[in-house]
Amino acid sequence: MLCYILTTGQCNLKCRYCGGSFPENLVPYRVKYSINELRNFLSDAEDLTIAFYGGEPLLNASWIVKVMDEVDAKHYVIQTNGLLIDNLDKDYWLRFNVILLSIDGIEQLTDYNRGKGVYQRVIRAVEKLRSMGYEGEIVARMTVTEMSDIYRDVGHLLSLGLFDTIHWQLDAIWSPKRGSFKSWLNGNYIPRLKQLVDMWVNELLNGKVLGIAPFKAIMSALIDDRSLGMPPCGAGWNALAINTNGDVLACPIAVDVKWARLGNIKTSTFKELLRKVEIKEPCTKCKYVRICGGRCLYAHKERLWGEEGFKMLCEASITLINSLIKAKPKVEWALKNNIISMKELRYPPFLNSIEIIP
Repeated sequence: MLCYILTTGQCNLKCRYCGGSFPENLVPYRVKYSINELRNFLSDAEDLTIAFYGGEPLLNASWIVKVMDEVDAKHYVIQTNGLLIDNLDKDYWLRFNVILLSIDGIEQLTDYNRGKGVYQRVIRAVEKLRSMGYEGEIVARMTVTEMSDIYRDVGHLLSLGLFDTIHWQLDAIWSPKRGSFKSWLNGNYIPRLKQLVDMWVNELLNGKVLGIAPFKAIMSALIDDRSLGMPPCGAGWNALAINTNGDVLACPIAVDVKWARLGNIKTSTFKELLRKVEIKEPCTKCKYVRICGGRCLYAHKERLWGEEGFKMLCEASITLINSLIKAKPKVEWALKNNIISMKELRYPPFLNSIEIIP
């Protein structure tokens, strides 16, 4: 089970695609509940993973320290922009199982989206974590926009040799609907995504499984003949989020909608609030649902770009899945001939906050 803990709604950046801090009335900048209330809420959560989230979680590093000191969890995860790495002592960094750092690809793109100099500061953060002796998973967490080239930007991040895993989400949930998105999706993203799949498969046939999260997770599920979940991130099903005001949410980004507000940590326990919100039609009638899982609970419920936008993103997901289905025989051949192992391919090892389907 996964619990996102929002430490603050405040952010130290103002990225082009999200605009920076949450309004304080939606996500207060300080935690409004006690550590004892948190412990009581999590008392029935099994195989607990705690993921620190924001805003920028390191703006309230003291709460991270308190939770890690006083709440038992099997795994710890943090999603951060990496600029405030010195706010947390080495001993705590070394306790994380997964660290997700926001970086969008090449330096020019990252700095355009996130601010001048951000790319180099993220790179320095990764280098510092490794110099500390951190041996856990470091994920490059990309946001992909019309300025992105998925083949170029994922390839660049892989070439650095600093990140274990690359994952991305399309900028198509909160941002206003854009007339240029569909032409970019069909003219750039989908063709370059297919090229990226081809490159990943070629490397795999030579014995190297590159850490591209969607590819590994989808391919291992296809080979195991299993579902990735509905949705794959587990939102509302086996993952919940705690807002700084103590409200429990089905999804950590759904701070502004009533359907996601399931209760409060002062009056409920973790298990009591699971499985209250589900992926429904049209996804449940789609033949790809075992892998796609509806893609994103928030997008599924809100349909911010309307039905046309919803179908457009479905087509992108189906293209990705079909590309990997086509490649499956080659991967099975590599497994049969011991060129790679299922241990190398299978992802994620536990519910680690990665959404899987971009």
